[in-house]
Amino acid sequence: MPRSVTLFTGQWADLPLVKLAPLAKRLGYDGLELACWGDHFDVDAAVSSDKYLKEKWEVLLDNNLTCFAISSHLVGQAICDLIDERHKAILPPDVWGDGEPEGVRKRAARKMAQTAKAARRFFDAKPGGKKGAPVVVNGFTGSSIWHSIYAFPPTTQAYWDAGFADFGKRFGPILAEFDRQNANFALEVHPTEIAFDHASAERAIEAVKGHKRFGFNYDPSHLGYQGVDYVKFIRTFGKRIFHAHMKDVWWGHGDGTIGVFGGHTTFGHPGRFWDFRSVGRGDINFEEIIVALNDINYAGPLSVEWEDIRMDREHGAAESCAFLRKLDFARSQIAFDAAFDKENQ
Repeated sequence: MPRSVTLFTGQWADLPLVKLAPLAKRLGYDGLELACWGDHFDVDAAVSSDKYLKEKWEVLLDNNLTCFAISSHLVGQAICDLIDERHKAILPPDVWGDGEPEGVRKRAARKMAQTAKAARRFFDAKPGGKKGAPVVVNGFTGSSIWHSIYAFPPTTQAYWDAGFADFGKRFGPILAEFDRQNANFALEVHPTEIAFDHASAERAIEAVKGHKRFGFNYDPSHLGYQGVDYVKFIRTFGKRIFHAHMKDVWWGHGDGTIGVFGGHTTFGHPGRFWDFRSVGRGDINFEEIIVALNDINYAGPLSVEWEDIRMDREHGAAESCAFLRKLDFARSQIAFDAAFDKENQ
Protein backbone atom coordinates (compact mmCIF):
# COMPACT_ATOMS: atom_id res chain seq x y z
CA MET A 1 0.00 0.00 0.00
CA PRO A 2 1.14 3.58 -0.58
CA ARG A 3 2.00 5.60 2.50
CA SER A 4 -0.51 7.43 4.65
CA VAL A 5 -0.87 11.15 3.98
CA THR A 6 -1.12 13.30 7.09
CA LEU A 7 -1.42 16.99 7.83
CA PHE A 8 0.92 18.80 10.21
CA THR A 9 -1.29 20.88 12.49
CA GLY A 10 1.26 23.58 13.34
CA GLN A 11 -0.07 26.05 10.77
CA TRP A 12 -3.66 25.32 11.85
CA ALA A 13 -3.26 25.97 15.57
CA ASP A 14 -5.91 28.70 15.45
CA LEU A 15 -8.48 25.91 15.03
CA PRO A 16 -9.28 23.65 17.99
CA LEU A 17 -8.64 20.00 17.27
CA VAL A 18 -12.35 19.16 17.37
CA LYS A 19 -12.84 21.46 14.37
CA LEU A 20 -9.60 20.66 12.56
CA ALA A 21 -10.03 16.89 12.64
CA PRO A 22 -13.27 16.73 10.60
CA LEU A 23 -11.91 19.39 8.26
CA ALA A 24 -8.73 17.37 7.65
CA LYS A 25 -10.81 14.31 6.86
CA ARG A 26 -12.92 16.28 4.37
CA LEU A 27 -9.71 17.52 2.74
CA GLY A 28 -8.68 13.90 2.18
CA TYR A 29 -6.17 13.15 4.93
CA ASP A 30 -5.52 9.87 6.75
CA GLY A 31 -4.20 11.45 9.92
CA LEU A 32 -2.70 14.40 11.75
CA GLU A 33 0.81 15.17 12.91
CA LEU A 34 -0.04 16.89 16.18
CA ALA A 35 1.76 20.10 17.11
CA CYS A 36 2.50 20.76 20.79
CA TRP A 37 0.81 24.15 20.68
CA GLY A 38 -2.70 25.48 20.30
CA ASP A 39 -4.92 22.88 21.93
CA HIS A 40 -3.64 20.09 19.68
CA PHE A 41 -1.27 18.35 22.10
CA ASP A 42 -0.46 19.34 25.69
CA VAL A 43 2.71 17.61 26.84
CA ASP A 44 2.05 17.97 30.57
CA ALA A 45 -1.53 16.76 30.27
CA ALA A 46 -0.42 13.78 28.19
CA VAL A 47 2.07 12.77 30.88
CA SER A 48 -0.34 13.13 33.78
CA SER A 49 -3.83 12.26 32.53
CA ASP A 50 -5.14 9.03 31.04
CA LYS A 51 -8.44 10.81 30.42
CA TYR A 52 -6.69 13.42 28.27
CA LEU A 53 -5.08 10.72 26.12
CA LYS A 54 -8.38 8.90 25.70
CA GLU A 55 -10.11 12.11 24.61
CA LYS A 56 -7.42 12.94 22.04
CA TRP A 57 -7.70 9.52 20.44
CA GLU A 58 -11.48 9.75 20.45
CA VAL A 59 -11.34 12.98 18.44
CA LEU A 60 -9.01 11.39 15.91
CA LEU A 61 -10.72 8.03 15.60
CA ASP A 62 -14.22 9.51 15.48
CA ASN A 63 -13.05 11.23 12.30
CA ASN A 64 -11.30 8.13 10.92
CA LEU A 65 -7.90 9.72 11.45
CA THR A 66 -4.70 8.41 12.95
CA CYS A 67 -1.41 9.90 14.14
CA PHE A 68 2.20 8.85 13.57
CA ALA A 69 4.16 11.67 15.25
CA ILE A 70 3.91 14.67 17.52
CA SER A 71 5.95 17.80 16.98
CA SER A 72 7.65 20.16 19.41
CA HIS A 73 9.32 22.74 17.19
CA LEU A 74 8.67 25.82 19.31
CA VAL A 75 10.07 24.51 22.59
CA GLY A 76 12.92 22.81 20.74
CA GLN A 77 13.99 26.12 19.23
CA ALA A 78 14.80 27.47 22.69
CA ILE A 79 17.12 24.63 23.76
CA CYS A 80 20.27 25.93 22.06
CA ASP A 81 19.28 29.41 20.85
CA LEU A 82 20.57 32.77 21.95
CA ILE A 83 17.34 33.77 23.66
CA ASP A 84 15.71 37.15 22.96
CA GLU A 85 12.26 38.73 23.15
CA ARG A 86 11.03 36.87 20.05
CA HIS A 87 11.08 33.57 21.92
CA LYS A 88 8.51 34.76 24.45
CA ALA A 89 5.86 34.81 21.72
CA ILE A 90 6.35 31.14 20.82
CA LEU A 91 7.06 29.51 24.20
CA PRO A 92 4.62 28.30 26.84
CA PRO A 93 4.77 30.44 30.01
CA ASP A 94 6.34 27.70 32.11
CA VAL A 95 9.27 27.48 29.69
CA TRP A 96 9.70 31.23 29.27
CA GLY A 97 9.52 31.89 33.01
CA ASP A 98 11.35 35.12 33.81
CA GLY A 99 13.07 35.13 30.41
CA GLU A 100 16.60 34.72 31.78
CA PRO A 101 18.31 33.02 28.79
CA GLU A 102 20.02 30.09 30.44
CA GLY A 103 16.94 29.34 32.50
CA VAL A 104 14.82 29.33 29.36
CA ARG A 105 17.22 26.92 27.65
CA LYS A 106 17.24 24.52 30.61
CA ARG A 107 13.47 24.56 30.99
CA ALA A 108 13.08 23.95 27.24
CA ALA A 109 15.42 20.96 27.48
CA ARG A 110 13.42 19.50 30.36
CA LYS A 111 10.19 20.01 28.44
CA MET A 112 11.60 18.21 25.40
CA ALA A 113 12.61 15.25 27.55
CA GLN A 114 9.10 15.32 28.98
CA THR A 115 7.77 15.24 25.42
CA ALA A 116 9.35 11.83 24.90
CA LYS A 117 7.36 10.54 27.88
CA ALA A 118 4.21 12.19 26.56
CA ALA A 119 4.66 10.59 23.14
CA ARG A 120 5.24 7.18 24.70
CA ARG A 121 2.02 7.43 26.73
CA PHE A 122 0.02 8.87 23.85
CA PHE A 123 0.86 6.18 21.33
CA ASP A 124 0.57 3.39 23.89
CA ALA A 125 -2.96 4.68 24.62
CA LYS A 126 -4.11 4.25 21.01
CA PRO A 127 -7.00 1.76 20.98
CA GLY A 128 -5.81 -1.37 19.22
CA GLY A 129 -2.30 0.03 18.81
CA LYS A 130 0.95 -1.83 19.44
CA LYS A 131 2.23 -0.83 22.87
CA GLY A 132 5.95 -0.21 23.16
CA ALA A 133 6.57 0.34 19.43
CA PRO A 134 9.05 3.11 18.56
CA VAL A 135 7.52 6.60 18.54
CA VAL A 136 8.59 9.83 16.83
CA VAL A 137 8.86 13.39 18.13
CA ASN A 138 9.71 15.97 15.46
CA GLY A 139 11.25 19.28 16.39
CA PHE A 140 13.90 21.94 16.27
CA THR A 141 17.09 22.33 18.29
CA GLY A 142 17.92 26.00 17.97
CA SER A 143 21.57 26.98 17.59
CA SER A 144 24.05 29.12 19.46
CA ILE A 145 26.04 29.69 16.25
CA TRP A 146 23.43 30.33 13.56
CA HIS A 147 24.01 34.07 13.83
CA SER A 148 27.59 33.45 12.65
CA ILE A 149 26.50 31.70 9.45
CA TYR A 150 28.18 34.40 7.35
CA ALA A 151 31.77 34.33 8.51
CA PHE A 152 32.38 37.99 9.26
CA PRO A 153 33.72 39.07 11.61
CA PRO A 154 36.06 36.20 10.76
CA THR A 155 34.80 33.00 12.38
CA THR A 156 37.13 30.14 13.26
CA GLN A 157 36.30 26.48 13.15
CA ALA A 158 36.96 26.48 16.90
CA TYR A 159 34.06 28.91 17.32
CA TRP A 160 31.75 26.62 15.37
CA ASP A 161 33.12 23.56 17.17
CA ALA A 162 32.05 25.17 20.44
CA GLY A 163 28.52 25.58 19.08
CA PHE A 164 28.24 21.94 18.12
CA ALA A 165 29.70 20.95 21.48
CA ASP A 166 27.04 23.06 23.19
CA PHE A 167 24.36 21.27 21.17
CA GLY A 168 25.82 17.87 22.07
CA LYS A 169 25.97 18.74 25.77
CA ARG A 170 22.39 19.97 25.89
CA PHE A 171 20.89 17.18 23.81
CA GLY A 172 22.80 14.30 25.40
CA PRO A 173 20.44 14.01 28.40
CA ILE A 174 17.41 14.58 26.17
CA LEU A 175 18.39 11.72 23.88
CA ALA A 176 19.02 9.50 26.90
CA GLU A 177 15.41 10.04 27.95
CA PHE A 178 14.24 9.40 24.39
CA ASP A 179 16.12 6.10 24.49
CA ARG A 180 14.44 5.13 27.76
CA GLN A 181 11.06 5.79 26.15
CA ASN A 182 11.89 4.00 22.86
CA ALA A 183 11.35 7.33 21.12
CA ASN A 184 13.22 8.94 18.23
CA PHE A 185 13.92 12.66 17.96
CA ALA A 186 13.61 13.89 14.37
CA LEU A 187 15.25 17.26 13.75
CA GLU A 188 13.75 19.21 10.89
CA VAL A 189 16.93 20.29 9.08
CA HIS A 190 16.29 23.98 8.65
CA PRO A 191 18.07 27.33 8.62
CA THR A 192 18.34 28.61 12.24
CA GLU A 193 18.91 25.04 13.53
CA ILE A 194 22.16 23.32 14.44
CA ALA A 195 21.80 21.37 11.18
CA PHE A 196 20.60 23.23 8.10
CA ASP A 197 22.27 21.37 5.22
CA HIS A 198 24.10 18.13 4.47
CA ALA A 199 27.46 19.14 5.98
CA SER A 200 26.00 20.53 9.21
CA ALA A 201 23.75 17.45 9.57
CA GLU A 202 26.83 15.23 9.54
CA ARG A 203 28.45 17.48 12.12
CA ALA A 204 25.37 17.36 14.35
CA ILE A 205 25.42 13.55 14.31
CA GLU A 206 29.05 13.62 15.37
CA ALA A 207 28.21 16.08 18.17
CA VAL A 208 25.81 13.57 19.76
CA LYS A 209 28.31 10.73 19.17
CA GLY A 210 26.09 9.07 16.60
CA HIS A 211 23.27 8.54 19.10
CA LYS A 212 20.75 6.16 17.55
CA ARG A 213 17.81 8.27 18.74
CA PHE A 214 18.92 11.37 16.84
CA GLY A 215 17.69 11.63 13.28
CA PHE A 216 15.74 13.80 10.90
CA ASN A 217 12.30 14.95 9.91
CA TYR A 218 13.06 15.23 6.20
CA ASP A 219 11.76 18.40 4.56
CA PRO A 220 13.01 19.22 1.05
CA SER A 221 11.72 22.80 1.09
CA HIS A 222 14.46 23.94 3.47
CA LEU A 223 17.19 22.42 1.33
CA GLY A 224 16.23 23.17 -2.26
CA TYR A 225 16.47 26.95 -2.27
CA GLN A 226 19.86 26.74 -0.53
CA GLY A 227 21.23 24.70 -3.42
CA VAL A 228 21.47 21.51 -1.33
CA ASP A 229 20.82 18.20 -3.10
CA TYR A 230 17.63 17.22 -1.27
CA VAL A 231 17.43 13.78 -2.90
CA LYS A 232 21.03 12.94 -1.98
CA PHE A 233 20.13 13.87 1.60
CA ILE A 234 17.64 10.98 1.66
CA ARG A 235 20.16 8.49 0.33
CA THR A 236 22.92 9.68 2.68
CA PHE A 237 20.89 9.76 5.90
CA GLY A 238 18.30 7.10 5.09
CA LYS A 239 18.62 5.17 8.35
CA ARG A 240 18.10 8.36 10.33
CA ILE A 241 15.03 9.64 8.49
CA PHE A 242 12.32 9.01 11.05
CA HIS A 243 9.61 11.17 9.47
CA ALA A 244 9.00 13.14 6.26
CA HIS A 245 7.40 16.52 5.65
CA MET A 246 6.06 17.25 2.22
CA LYS A 247 6.47 20.98 1.58
CA ASP A 248 7.23 22.76 -1.65
CA VAL A 249 9.31 25.85 -2.41
CA TRP A 250 10.35 27.78 -5.47
CA TRP A 251 13.47 29.78 -6.05
CA GLY A 252 14.76 32.09 -8.74
CA HIS A 253 11.31 33.63 -9.27
CA GLY A 254 11.95 37.05 -7.73
CA ASP A 255 12.88 40.31 -9.41
CA GLY A 256 16.59 40.14 -8.69
CA THR A 257 16.51 42.68 -5.84
CA ILE A 258 16.22 40.23 -2.92
CA GLY A 259 18.69 37.42 -2.38
CA VAL A 260 18.61 34.04 -0.70
CA PHE A 261 18.87 35.64 2.78
CA GLY A 262 15.49 37.32 2.26
CA GLY A 263 16.37 41.01 2.49
CA HIS A 264 14.35 41.40 5.72
CA THR A 265 11.17 41.09 3.65
CA THR A 266 8.09 39.10 4.59
CA PHE A 267 6.92 35.92 2.87
CA GLY A 268 4.93 36.66 -0.26
CA HIS A 269 6.93 39.74 -1.29
CA PRO A 270 7.08 39.58 -5.11
CA GLY A 271 10.77 40.36 -5.20
CA ARG A 272 11.88 37.44 -3.01
CA PHE A 273 14.33 34.93 -4.46
CA TRP A 274 12.42 32.09 -2.77
CA ASP A 275 9.07 31.39 -1.14
CA PHE A 276 7.21 28.34 0.15
CA ARG A 277 4.57 26.97 -2.22
CA SER A 278 1.70 24.53 -2.05
CA VAL A 279 2.86 20.98 -2.76
CA GLY A 280 3.26 20.45 -6.50
CA ARG A 281 3.41 24.15 -7.37
CA GLY A 282 7.07 24.82 -6.62
CA ASP A 283 10.43 23.60 -7.88
CA ILE A 284 10.83 20.48 -5.73
CA ASN A 285 10.85 17.23 -7.71
CA PHE A 286 8.58 15.03 -5.59
CA GLU A 287 8.79 12.15 -8.06
CA GLU A 288 12.50 11.78 -7.23
CA ILE A 289 11.74 12.08 -3.52
CA ILE A 290 9.16 9.28 -3.61
CA VAL A 291 11.59 7.01 -5.47
CA ALA A 292 14.37 7.77 -2.98
CA LEU A 293 12.08 7.19 0.01
CA ASN A 294 11.14 3.84 -1.48
CA ASP A 295 14.80 3.00 -2.02
CA ILE A 296 15.57 3.54 1.68
CA ASN A 297 12.42 1.60 2.68
CA TYR A 298 10.83 4.57 4.40
CA ALA A 299 7.42 3.35 5.53
CA GLY A 300 6.25 6.36 7.53
CA PRO A 301 3.68 8.95 6.51
CA LEU A 302 3.97 11.74 3.99
CA SER A 303 3.06 14.67 6.22
CA VAL A 304 1.99 17.86 4.49
CA GLU A 305 3.32 21.01 6.12
CA TRP A 306 1.25 23.49 4.19
CA GLU A 307 2.73 26.99 3.83
CA ASP A 308 1.81 29.11 0.82
CA ILE A 309 1.00 32.70 1.72
CA ARG A 310 -0.57 33.36 -1.69
CA MET A 311 -3.19 30.62 -1.50
CA ASP A 312 -6.28 29.78 0.55
CA ARG A 313 -5.08 27.10 2.97
CA GLU A 314 -8.05 24.76 2.65
CA HIS A 315 -7.72 24.78 -1.13
CA GLY A 316 -3.98 24.25 -0.82
CA ALA A 317 -4.18 21.48 1.75
CA ALA A 318 -6.75 19.60 -0.35
CA GLU A 319 -4.74 19.83 -3.56
CA SER A 320 -1.52 18.88 -1.73
CA CYS A 321 -3.14 15.74 -0.40
CA ALA A 322 -4.53 14.81 -3.82
CA PHE A 323 -1.15 15.49 -5.47
CA LEU A 324 0.68 13.14 -3.12
CA ARG A 325 -1.92 10.40 -3.43
CA LYS A 326 -1.56 10.47 -7.20
CA LEU A 327 2.24 10.51 -7.02
CA ASP A 328 2.98 7.98 -4.26
CA PHE A 329 3.26 4.28 -4.95
CA ALA A 330 4.24 1.15 -3.09
CA ARG A 331 7.71 -0.28 -3.58
CA SER A 332 7.86 -3.34 -5.84
CA GLN A 333 8.43 -6.66 -4.08
CA ILE A 334 9.64 -8.45 -7.21
CA ALA A 335 12.10 -7.77 -10.01
CA PHE A 336 10.20 -6.60 -13.09
CA ASP A 337 12.13 -9.04 -15.30
CA ALA A 338 11.58 -12.08 -13.05
CA ALA A 339 8.93 -13.35 -15.46
CA PHE A 340 11.67 -14.02 -18.01
CA ASP A 341 13.42 -16.46 -15.68
CA LYS A 342 12.53 -19.96 -16.83
CA GLU A 343 13.46 -21.38 -13.44
CA ASN A 344 10.54 -19.43 -11.93
CA GLN A 345 8.02 -20.73 -14.48
